Amino acid sequence: MIKPLFQNIIVAVNGSEQSIHAAMYAILMAKLYKSHIKVVYVVDTATLKKLTLSKFFVSDESVSYEKNLSDDGYRYLSYVADLAKSKGIEIDTELRKGAVWSEIITAADEAKAGLILLGGKPAIADFDGKIKHDATSMANSEIIGSANCSVLVVREPKIEQLFKLA
Repeated sequence: MIKPLFQNIIVAVNGSEQSIHAAMYAILMAKLYKSHIKVVYVVDTATLKKLTLSKFFVSDESVSYEKNLSDDGYRYLSYVADLAKSKGIEIDTELRKGAVWSEIITAADEAKAGLILLGGKPAIADFDGKIKHDATSMANSEIIGSANCSVLVVREPKIEQLFKLA
């Protein structure tokens, strides 16, 4: 017998509207496919370390900023857990620290995930027509290129309406 394709799903949440939409999408998938969801928020300590080494932050500022990011992460994870509960779905949440792309891939490998869901936004070009990449899109690119399972970038424009109807 073939095992379900989406038995275990990892959702990367970073607090952006797009990542919350990815979580909503995952919750709907869990209802439909009876999948297990783990939502992961990563405090990007790798970037904080670079900023401290480059003297952009002093050590005390870095520690304070990391604590604020961790607090934000726990709030976002709690919010997504409440969304899931509102649809009768139980999820696992985890706050990790490190490089975002590496931690998401590690979480997926540990969970034996068949799918990683990422929030996506359309590419934005600058005045010269060159595509601009922010930290989120660069992390998403690394995840897509390095993951050991399928990756889905959620860009469903009506996900909030679909979520309300489900």
